[in-house]
Amino acid sequence: MRLTLQMLISHGRMARRIGLGPESRINILRNILTGLVRHERIETTAGRADEVRFYAEKLIDYAKKGDTDEKAMKMATFWLTEKDLVPKLFKVLAPRFETQSYGYTRMVRIPNRLNLDRAHMAVLEYKGNPFPPLYPVKKENELTLLNQLLKGYREERAQELPTKA
Repeated sequence: MRLTLQMLISHGRMARRIGLGPESRINILRNILTGLVRHERIETTAGRADEVRFYAEKLIDYAKKGDTDEKAMKMATFWLTEKDLVPKLFKVLAPRFETQSYGYTRMVRIPNRLNLDRAHMAVLEYKGNPFPPLYPVKKENELTLLNQLLKGYREERAQELPTKA
């Protein structure tokens, strides 16, 4: 491969190169976004998840305008390849995020894929989905040094307060 000036300068290409060309890229993004609306949590490569995240948030913004809005319906029918998901978008997902103005999705990196490409993987999900959380809530451990010191300090303070009063 020859190293040329065209290879070094992007010349206006702002998006990631996914697939074989612009049409392939759009089709891949549409399929991933359709899977995200259907299942509300998907596992894909980190680059694709990062790209789809923008479109997933914009789709919710349009869905919040309602199914009577012409542009919202046009965007929903374009981005969702399965048309039976359009009512779910307007009746389930849009009301869930009615009070929020942004931040409808969560992206969590997971370990790399184990096959030959070792691609960076991520989980993309809509917030408020019915699945268990990806990271369990950390429980307070009383056996750590800091918690033992705090416990001793609180006991000393509890003993000092009645003696002063």
